[in-house]
Amino acid sequence: MAGDFSHIGKDGRARMVDVGGKAATRRMAVARATVVMNPETYSLLAARALPKGDALGAARLAGIMAAKKAAELIPLCHPLPLTHADVDFSFDAPAATVVVTARAATEAATGVEMEAMTAAAVAALTLYDMCKAVQKDIVIGEVRLLFKSGGKSGPFQAAGYTPGPDDEVA
Repeated sequence: MAGDFSHIGKDGRARMVDVGGKAATRRMAVARATVVMNPETYSLLAARALPKGDALGAARLAGIMAAKKAAELIPLCHPLPLTHADVDFSFDAPAATVVVTARAATEAATGVEMEAMTAAAVAALTLYDMCKAVQKDIVIGEVRLLFKSGGKSGPFQAAGYTPGPDDEVA
């Protein structure tokens, strides 16, 4: 039974899958995380008036750095030569919610989904860290893959997501 899983060897031990025989192709992924706070904290964030400083700038850099470190954080994740990593934010004032969108791209033999998801999650955690001086019960939610292209399995698009101009389709 253990031999039926890609990351478990016939001996039952976890292993990194050998992707050495796969062709390197252009791959990209888009992931999202949400950060829900109270209206007062949201207003301070939007006004760039938080006690710790520029939360959005810190979160953007943290997310990009996290994408580059995904293989060090997630067991059995392949280290990839990223060709692109970025983090953007959109704002829903009535809901006091920040939506973190992360993109990662590579030319490699395996996908870049974990890098995009790690970037989104760490950017969201950084927003929490930057805002926690004024609110402790911020909720980070819905870390998920929205889109991916490239590779043998082809494109994936989450229901309700429309790829934009930054989402190239391989």
